[in-house]
Amino acid sequence: MNIYRKILAFSLPAVMALATLAQVESSGVVRRKSDKDRKTEKNATGVTDRMQDFYTVKTPHEADLAYKRDIYRQLDLSKDANSPLYYPEDAVDGKQNLFRLILGLVVDGKIPAYEYLDGREVFTDQYKVKVGEMLDRFGVYYQQGRGSTERNPKYVIEEADVPSSQVMNYYILEKWEFDRRTNRMNTRVEAICPVLNRYADYGGEARYPMFWVKFDALRPYLAQQYVFLSDDNNLEQYSLDDYFNLGMYDGEIYKTRNLKNLSMAQMYPDEDLLKQAQDSIDNRLRSYGKNLYVPTREEYLAQKEREEEIAKAIAAGDTIPGRTVVSDADSATEKKSVRSRRASSSTKKKSVPKAKKPKVSSSSSSNGNASAAKSVRRRKR
Repeated sequence: MNIYRKILAFSLPAVMALATLAQVESSGVVRRKSDKDRKTEKNATGVTDRMQDFYTVKTPHEADLAYKRDIYRQLDLSKDANSPLYYPEDAVDGKQNLFRLILGLVVDGKIPAYEYLDGREVFTDQYKVKVGEMLDRFGVYYQQGRGSTERNPKYVIEEADVPSSQVMNYYILEKWEFDRRTNRMNTRVEAICPVLNRYADYGGEARYPMFWVKFDALRPYLAQQYVFLSDDNNLEQYSLDDYFNLGMYDGEIYKTRNLKNLSMAQMYPDEDLLKQAQDSIDNRLRSYGKNLYVPTREEYLAQKEREEEIAKAIAAGDTIPGRTVVSDADSATEKKSVRSRRASSSTKKKSVPKAKKPKVSSSSSSNGNASAAKSVRRRKR
């Protein structure tokens, strides 16, 4: 009996310590992730936290910004510059176009999607899209996957049921921010929205924006998808991440964030005025940093003189103003100057005196034996 009491006395503190440890761990204390946790996390999403942090751009603080503007662009996939986003239409050799990639990530739950609010986008949990409702809304056929529950639904979409050919446009949200610390205008894509092009009931073509996805969440997957940009060179040198970050797309401005939340078409009903306003906004954004620089008086006068010379050349009929024109007289004088430089260099070489050899005196040669005899040390007898 005493033995059981001793065992109970020793085991009771250990049990209490384990219970306390379990309570601490369940209370939300920071615990270092093991290799097993990292593998499980990577298999679930396909991207580790380190990869996601690498591709996430930190939003600058508003105190460091001198200028900020939100620009909405429309990417027409019928344009040659935007064709890498549309092709290949079907998945070939493990490669797929942008819409198949985005839809697969959203359906699998690897990245969240947000509601399209037409200029008032809010990327919070409140506005996250429910995948099943979104698929039903746009008529995308799907099946329930294995292990699907109400809390954790899973969907399976066949390749033939993906409406890839109907997505002929994308909306992107750009951020233009001028940083005071670096004195540079930084441009970044914040979100992408695929747009379905379908024929409406009353006739004509209608556009249906599906959802927004954050570009930073999409970047690790875009970096693994390489495309070639032209038919002349089939080498896949750039990824889709490079394609967006380097601004290789061709998109027109269809909206800017404003107080009235009006689109450019609503603000400028005339097509000519609309095109003029779009070009004006684009030029203003790209030249904002240049306009902040104030040249000196000498630089201003030199630039003004240069502009006057170009204007005179254009008026005289020069199609390439500012070029350097070499006449026959200039070439002849240039040849003469080259010959004169060569002649002067050759005369300089001739005028250089040769180094004189050191003279050997006869006395030293004649008295060589004596000096040699004197230099011999006396030996002790």
